[in-house]
Amino acid sequence: MSTTINAAPAAPATASSEMSRPSVLRRIMRDRVAGAAATILTVVVVAALFAEWVAPYDPYAINLLNVMAPPGGDHLLGTDSNGRDILSRLIYGTRNTLMLGLVGVIFGGLLGGLLGILAAFYKPLDGWIMRLVDVLLAFPAILIGLAVAAIAGAGMTAVLIALVVATIPDVARVARGAAIGVMEQEFMEAGRALGVSDFTLIWRYLTLNCISTIFVFLTLRFGQIILIGSALSFLGMGAQPPTAELGMMAAQGRDFLFMAPHIATVPSLAIFVIVLCANLLGDAIRDVLDPRLQQ
Repeated sequence: MSTTINAAPAAPATASSEMSRPSVLRRIMRDRVAGAAATILTVVVVAALFAEWVAPYDPYAINLLNVMAPPGGDHLLGTDSNGRDILSRLIYGTRNTLMLGLVGVIFGGLLGGLLGILAAFYKPLDGWIMRLVDVLLAFPAILIGLAVAAIAGAGMTAVLIALVVATIPDVARVARGAAIGVMEQEFMEAGRALGVSDFTLIWRYLTLNCISTIFVFLTLRFGQIILIGSALSFLGMGAQPPTAELGMMAAQGRDFLFMAPHIATVPSLAIFVIVLCANLLGDAIRDVLDPRLQQ
């Protein structure tokens, strides 16, 4: 008496499974530059998360008797044109800037990854999805931000929508390329032959084998998203006064570059440091997780 068991073939271990290994973190931290970048980003993120306890002053408290004070004394980084403590506003502004970048990367990555994987799995949809991606690529993020701001008004929502839309096409292309490579593997054909459902094939076999590639791209994309969001806020389409946001803080200080240059340079340097550290850490993560660089 024989028994036949129809079991779906297990997907082979890929770079995505390596993301959970503790050795990945150790390998990244061996790189001194990446370790320094990770440390700085950790400090920045922790300070932003606990801004209420870290900031020495109320970031929105106006003191017209102490406007444009130079760095030093009671105000480590000086005050702005309204007498507000720049260090406190920098901490709160970093929180808003990081939130914009993180939301843009997460939602743009999810939508772009979904489109790219569906395009690779369903061949009839490939042409339609890729043409949609081409259309999105034709619109710069700043133009999208202008359009959203004209319809819904300037603010954080307009920037978030622009960042998500700007992230989708690039992630979709990367996800599609990775998914096409997985679709050519034998375990995908075996799963189809055994009658495995499309949902299982897409999630268990296709998506999980593309996660590392998408994740690596998003780590490299995060710094660019921060720059785009800060640029939109600098142009007045993002956070509105008195909300603290690094791009807007730099824009408010440009009128006082010769009288009080620290008002604009401090938030600009903060953007530079965050983006630089994000790019350095992203490069290190790519070197560890990208199997092509390990051959």
